[in-house]
Amino acid sequence: MDKKFEMVFVIVNSGYTEEVMTAVKECGATGGTIINARGTANTEVEKFFGISISSEKEIVLIIIDAQIKEKVLKAIYEKVGLNSPGQGIAFSIPVDDAVGIGKTKLQDVEN
Repeated sequence: MDKKFEMVFVIVNSGYTEEVMTAVKECGATGGTIINARGTANTEVEKFFGISISSEKEIVLIIIDAQIKEKVLKAIYEKVGLNSPGQGIAFSIPVDDAVGIGKTKLQDVEN
């Protein structure tokens, strides 16, 4: 791959994925995939952070150009971070290979 990509994972309380998508699209991301999930935090974690943790979660998966990663993560933090009702956390990992995103090694071989 000539271009470098990152996979951003965002875990938020159920119902806050629109805020996530609005924030990342303003940074240049084009879309994402939403997965319904359930958290397993215990009461000790709630006491430590001083917040109530909803067990109903949604996970947003977004593949982005690595150049906008910092901007995207900052926008997520500001819009739906732990101190917001969305109580979101986000992290990214590098994507080594991908198909269907721009020009990739596999597409180069086929053309």
